[in-house]
Amino acid sequence: MNNASSPSITGWQRGFWCLMATQFQNAFSDNALKNLIILLVLARPMPEAERTLHVSLAGALFAAPFILFSMLGGWLADRFSKKRIMTYVKFTEIGIMLFAAIALTLKSLPLELASIFFMGCHSAIFGPSKYGILPEVLPLEKLSWGNGILELLTFLGIIFGTVAGAFFAGSLTDMQGVSGLILMMIAFIGWRVSLQITPVPAANPDCPLRINPITDLWKQLKVMKLDRDLWRANWGNTGFYFIAALVQMNLLIYAKDVLHLSETHIGLLSGALALGIGIGSVVAGYASRGRIEYRLVPIGAAGLALSTIPMGLAGIGIIGFSVSLVALGFTAGLFIVPIAAVLQHRPAPESKGAVQGAANLLGFVGILAASGAQWVSFQTLHLTPGQVFWVCGGFAVLTGAYAAISRRKFIQ
Repeated sequence: MNNASSPSITGWQRGFWCLMATQFQNAFSDNALKNLIILLVLARPMPEAERTLHVSLAGALFAAPFILFSMLGGWLADRFSKKRIMTYVKFTEIGIMLFAAIALTLKSLPLELASIFFMGCHSAIFGPSKYGILPEVLPLEKLSWGNGILELLTFLGIIFGTVAGAFFAGSLTDMQGVSGLILMMIAFIGWRVSLQITPVPAANPDCPLRINPITDLWKQLKVMKLDRDLWRANWGNTGFYFIAALVQMNLLIYAKDVLHLSETHIGLLSGALALGIGIGSVVAGYASRGRIEYRLVPIGAAGLALSTIPMGLAGIGIIGFSVSLVALGFTAGLFIVPIAAVLQHRPAPESKGAVQGAANLLGFVGILAASGAQWVSFQTLHLTPGQVFWVCGGFAVLTGAYAAISRRKFIQ
């Protein structure tokens, strides 16, 4: 695959940090709304099987738009200025949060779940431009560092968003419409900040319209398969999203049913996981020393697997579980940063958006599969929540082994 060298870029700081702030807000709002609605589902009186189904459904509804619209988001990122696409998408978030406020006021579970779906649509279009613009605003030697910062702020956004969702669920019991209005105001701030992202020209203004996600995905996969690094990174990214989603969904059930934590403490526990990923991402960015450090991938996968072993043991205390959770997050950060850098650097400039769209789509196929895996683990295999963490660890071993065995550079 054609890989043009990134030119030396000067004066990138202001636009880059506005992009980081926009992404922080995006991660915050996504997780605040999704966690709030999941916790409201858990608080509703209903049979356990129905509750598990609705939790899985919430995750699936957030993932489905990435399968349907990621390729469209990739086309938009190539056809138009990535900065323009991001500002337009952030503006639509204001309306989505107003819809969520109405749904929360009416206490309508179908409308609440619909608001999760709409936020998924928003993020599916936003993602390819967000990741695709990094090589356009950063010098190549800053790309791994930039990915580390991006992942750190993403997971800080997840931390604060998860905690905020738990706070809204626990403190605004009869006034959940206020939660939606607060998120709408935060969306307005995110839109205003996005206006300061570095302007970039359209990478491929003559790119033909791509509206069929299946045929377009197949086309992009055939192109990616010609580049061994890009192919490996694409499937590593999919595996990461599967593991992350399964851990996150299972964590909510484990914290509620095994540790018997309150909504606020569940939020703090989820925050510990996200903090670990953020710190691991920054460490990976600095450890890369201005290049893409492939060897971090199997190291991170091995750490993911080892971290889940104590989490599935009966009788593990809250302190031991929290330490294992942070360790799991830290090694996940080591795993994902080099993979994200490969996905951004290897594609030709005119197809970066399309590649990011394909990676997003497959990543959220992983998330959708995680929703199914969670349901099968409980309803068919009758696993305990702790044992589901072992499923995550086993899958991490498979993903890391694929990367390490099939690509010598990973273990050199």
